[in-house]
Amino acid sequence: MLGFRVIPCLDITNGRVVKGTNFIELKDAGNPIEIAQYYSKCGADEIVFLDITATFEERNTTISLINMTSEKVFIPLTVGGGVKTIMDIRNILNAGADKVSINSAAVYSPNIISKASNMFGKQCIVVAIDAKNIGKNKWNVFTHGGRVNTGIDAISWAKQVTELGAGEILLTSMDKDGTKCGYDVDLIKIISNSISIPVIASGGAGKLEHFLSAYNAGASAILIASLFHYKELTIKQVKAYLKCNNIPVRL
Repeated sequence: MLGFRVIPCLDITNGRVVKGTNFIELKDAGNPIEIAQYYSKCGADEIVFLDITATFEERNTTISLINMTSEKVFIPLTVGGGVKTIMDIRNILNAGADKVSINSAAVYSPNIISKASNMFGKQCIVVAIDAKNIGKNKWNVFTHGGRVNTGIDAISWAKQVTELGAGEILLTSMDKDGTKCGYDVDLIKIISNSISIPVIASGGAGKLEHFLSAYNAGASAILIASLFHYKELTIKQVKAYLKCNNIPVRL
């Protein structure tokens, strides 16, 4: 049992790691391969690569980057961005990724989830949900890097992708993204209580207490970007804090 996972997230565009607030105002944060290597050595449980402009720019994820990273990083690697077909998923897995994250393609062609799950195993298939609050206990699903409001209810969508065969959900609160004011615990709690697969909480981490809140809300893992990129916290500090609060982590 891995326990509660600590996962650095590398948002990538034009071959560089970037970080923004509420999906905009992107700032350069470094070389993705070097950063992934560093996090691997520091004790990350997994690494997530998200090519955040691939779908909007109508291109595929950069396979060469996955190849080079998988040769130097020896923990599970999840890759997303620009995934449109079963062949895209196959190519990403063949390049060395352990899991593939699907967002926009899953919304517009939901059968890709069941087909991919049957072909590669549900443990390889992560469905990313970018959710924005539109009212009390109501969130809509957004696609194309947060640019398109689909009008789909995020809770219903989480249930549907679970039934279709997703292995886990990468749940990002667009309202909290980059704000450092804490995860959207209401969103995490409602979705994690509605489905039977793991939920990775993303968007809003700002201090150690936020990780405990995400765990208590039902998350199985936490995704962290700017806090790690800008050395405000280390993986070791996060895991030590979690362990002190009796949360099972891999040291």
